[in-house]
Amino acid sequence: MSKEKQLEELRRVVLECRKCKLWQYRRNVVFGEGSPYTSIMFIGEAPGEKEDLSGRPFVGSAGKLLTQLINSIGLRREDVYITNVLKCRPPENRDPEPDEIEACRPYLEKQIEIIQPEIIVTLGRYSTKFILEAAGTTPQPISRIRGTVLRLKLRFLPREVIVLPMYHPAAALYNPRVRRYLEEDFKKLRQCIEHRIALKEPVTLDKFFNTT
Repeated sequence: MSKEKQLEELRRVVLECRKCKLWQYRRNVVFGEGSPYTSIMFIGEAPGEKEDLSGRPFVGSAGKLLTQLINSIGLRREDVYITNVLKCRPPENRDPEPDEIEACRPYLEKQIEIIQPEIIVTLGRYSTKFILEAAGTTPQPISRIRGTVLRLKLRFLPREVIVLPMYHPAAALYNPRVRRYLEEDFKKLRQCIEHRIALKEPVTLDKFFNTT
């Protein structure tokens, strides 16, 4: 079965999901979009109001910034795949709750399994925590781990992937320092892509934790 068909089947399952309370508040499920054959996957936190209205990820102010950053390294949104940990908007854009993350966990894991990316960019602390836990390690603060190129073995993938944690674009909208961090980290992402992740040997978590 093609990746498109696998993702469409999964999307239909998510559309009917009632596993947590968020289904009561959503206007639309925000499943994800982009190329199923990409080597680069971006994972955010949860849909906001504009995403809930449109059914598309990252279309508000933070999404416009993300698109600019993607364009700045010579890519288009349609060249990558973009999704979130949660597929439904939390009320008032509050933080995701543990039971909501757990309800959506199989969906995100399956998306990653279908797409088989070479590089996963985690945007913010919730997606970073999700991926680090999937690698069987203790989550680290995003302020400590952002911009670090990691090589991880996720339990639902057959091979290692490169993980590049970054701040969420929403945090950069009114904070110039965070925006500079994001711009720096996207330059690092471009280096990873251009050199097929050979610019430097990506660090393992053991090496990272033993040297920082």
